[in-house]
Formats: sequence, structure tokens, C-alpha cells
Amino acid sequence: MCVGMFIALIDIQIVSASLRDIGGGLSAGADDTAWVQTSYLIAEIIVIPLSGWLSKVMSTRWLFAASALGFTLTSLLCAMAWNIQSMIAFRALQGFLGGSMIPMVFTTGFLYFDGKQRVVVAATIGAIASLAPTLGPVVGGWITDISSWPWLFYINLVPGLFVTVIVPIMVRIDKPDWSLLKGADYPAMLLMAVFLGCLEYTMEEGPRWNWFSDDTILVTAWISGLTGVAFIYRSLTAAHPIVDLRALKERNFALGCLFSFVTGIGIFATIYLTPLFLGRVRGYSALDIGLAVFSTGIFQVMSIPLYAALAKRFDLRWILALGLGMFSLSMWEFSSLTHDWGAAQLMLPQALRGMAQQFSVAPTVTLALGSLPPARLKLASGLFNLMRNLGGAIGIAACATVLNDRTNLHFLRLAEHLNARNEALGEWLAPHWDAAGEVSQQALRQLWNLTFREAQTMTFSDAFLIIGVCFAVTLLLIPLMHKIAAPSQPSADAH
Repeated sequence: MCVGMFIALIDIQIVSASLRDIGGGLSAGADDTAWVQTSYLIAEIIVIPLSGWLSKVMSTRWLFAASALGFTLTSLLCAMAWNIQSMIAFRALQGFLGGSMIPMVFTTGFLYFDGKQRVVVAATIGAIASLAPTLGPVVGGWITDISSWPWLFYINLVPGLFVTVIVPIMVRIDKPDWSLLKGADYPAMLLMAVFLGCLEYTMEEGPRWNWFSDDTILVTAWISGLTGVAFIYRSLTAAHPIVDLRALKERNFALGCLFSFVTGIGIFATIYLTPLFLGRVRGYSALDIGLAVFSTGIFQVMSIPLYAALAKRFDLRWILALGLGMFSLSMWEFSSLTHDWGAAQLMLPQALRGMAQQFSVAPTVTLALGSLPPARLKLASGLFNLMRNLGGAIGIAACATVLNDRTNLHFLRLAEHLNARNEALGEWLAPHWDAAGEVSQQALRQLWNLTFREAQTMTFSDAFLIIGVCFAVTLLLIPLMHKIAAPSQPSADAH
């Protein structure tokens, strides 16, 4: 099941470093190609909160197997896409069919294991949940560099078929209840789909079209807001809601969802910012970007045994505080970046981020879901995982807006100092004056490029600093969480 979750999560970002290659192969422009990623995210974010109800209807093993099979078949269709329209449609289906695998792993982990084993399970699942999106650009850039973009999807076929066959054989924790289809709250499902779909579209496309100055963005924002209010009201008043919003009355779960939202911002926004910086400012290729950011994954994997050892001895709230603090410190280190930063300079902040992801995601899973009774886990797990993806969507949108707005601001501020009183500028321009007393156009173009490069670098620094502030503020809320008793070794009867 973890293999299934991994391939569903890595496919969120596996195309991010290769969108230019996909667009070239399908003769599509940048605006259309961006939908290769957006369509997947919209579909996935809709199905994640539905997974709890669907697993009650079909049972965990058959829903997971069907999701894995559907994800595998749509991966094959994506690889065989003949134009950008077919690619976008197949990616949406891939996200929808694969998305339900993600929350079911969290639920099953807490149902299968107890006592000290839960520490290892939470560490493993938390590591995969944060590591897979981080590795997406790395794996995608490497595959595209050594082969071609269709292999971004062909690579899913073997693990997808493996999961499809093995999960029905090994996973037997519940039975299907098809009678739930009769009294299902279909209006709530429609409201939720429209709410989340329009919200994801607004977050993804807003920065590109200058937010509410664009009529389409304004309309989707209004639709999302109105259907969101209607969905929340219906979920709180229905006898059998499809998403258990009442679980938010449990303080640990509510705070856990908030921490999941913030860590989603940190994980996805930094995955978005770091490759973008290396591509725009340093001019790195997809493979070079992947190699430069690979250290994050290495340090996260290395920290798993350390987390497991600490979680058995210390209060998980202290470990969560350590994780959020390290994330904030990592963003502070990122904020001092300069235009010549590469893999060596990124090593320390990425090492801190990799360890921070392990120390913040895993205890959040245990503190939030471990506080709920097993009967509520399925419906609540979808909401918990939804919050991480929503945090990622909003974090990326906010960072994209910062990059758009602050770059112009920094450029104009730098340009104000490029005048006749600037001695360093005078010395730099001295060799470029021509006989007519004019500066050559080539020199002015070079000066513009240098100024714009520094403005971009300063803007990336601003974005990292804003993310760091979010984690620092969230850190103050940890004392509000209830302590969960240290896990004890279960008896033989518990297995």
C-alpha cells in the first residue's frame, strides 16, 4: 500500500521539471502544458476526502486495488497521449483514480498496528508522504534527460500492477457495504467536488492571470466560496456525512489538520521554489536541478531511524516542535541565498528541511489520527490528507504571487541606485562608452539582465522567509495539543 501511495504522490511533481519537453512533444504552448500538472491536482484533491466513504462501500482492499489498476491504465494512456487535450484528460483521470490510495494507507497503518509498532508505521508513512513529492522533480528530470517524457508514465506500470495484484491478497481489514450507495449524500459530493475543483483552479491559475482582475478567476473564486459554505453546512447537519467535519471538535485532530496544512505549504512550496530558482537564476537543466535538490531526500531517509528512536522516548509534541523549528530555521538559511548558489550552498538548508519533514509530518500523523477512535479514522483521514494538499496548493499560489509582485518591486529599487552618482556603476560602464558619448546597447542589455537577476534572487529570498515565518507562528500552537500516552507493547491478543 505504501508503494501505491508513493507512485500516486510522486506523480504530482514528476512532470514539473519536464513540462517543456512534454509541451514540445505534443506541440503545446506553456499555458496549455501547465494543465498537465493542474488537472492532476484538481482531480486528486477532489477524490482524497471521498476515499473514506468509498472504502466503506467497496472495502479497503478492493478500492485500493481498483485505484491502483486505474492509476496504472491511465499512466499508460498518458504515455500514449497524441495531443495536449488527451494528455490533460488522462492526467485528470490518473489523479482521480490514484488519489484515493493516499489516505487509505494512513488509516490502514493505524488499524493494522498498535503499541510501539505505530511509531515505526507513522515514521514510514510520514516519510513517504513528504519524500515522494520532493523526489518528483529529481526522478522526472533524470528520466527525461536519459530517455524521453513518455517514460515518466511508463515507469508506473510495473509497481502499479504489483500493487493491484498483491493488495487484494494481503489486505483484509473490512468488508464492502454496497447498501451505502442507496442513502449516500450525493448533493454533498457534488458541492464538495465543485468547491475543491474551483478552489484548486483559482489557486493554480490565479498568479498567472493576476488574480481577480481576470473574470474567470473571479467567477471560480465566488463559486468555490459559495459551494464551500454550502458543503460545510450540509456536512455538519447531515446524519451520515461523507466527510467527518465533526472530528474537528477533537483538539488534537483540528490542530493536526492545521499542522498538516502548514507542512504542506513548506513541502510543496519549497519544491516549487528551489527548482525554479535554479532554472531561472542559475540556468540549470532538469537533471542538474534534480541532482542539486536530491540532498533533501537523502537527509530525510537518514533521519527515519533517529525519529523512531526519539519517538519511543520523548513526548511527540517536543519532536513536532523540533521539526517545525528546524523547518523555520531551514527557510531562514534559504533566505540568505545569492545568485551563485548551487548544490554545495543548498546542502545545509536542504539537510535541515529533509530532517524537518520527518520530524514534523510523522508526529503530526500520530498526534492527529491517534486521538480518534478507529470507527472515525476512515472519514477523518481523508480530511487530514486533504489539508496537506490544500496547504501545498495555497503555498505555491502565494509564492507565485510573491515572485510576480516582489520581482518588479526589487528591480525598481535596484534601478533607482543605477545613476550617475553610483561610482561602481561608472567604473563598470567606463569601457562601454562609444565615440558619440553613448553607452553601447549591449552593455545596457547586460546591465538590465544583471539587475533583473539580482531582483529575482531577492524575491526568492522573500518567499522562503515568508514560509519560515508561517512555521515560526505555528510553533507557538504546539502547547495546545494534548499529550498522547507513550505507546506500550500490545499483547498477543491485539494482533
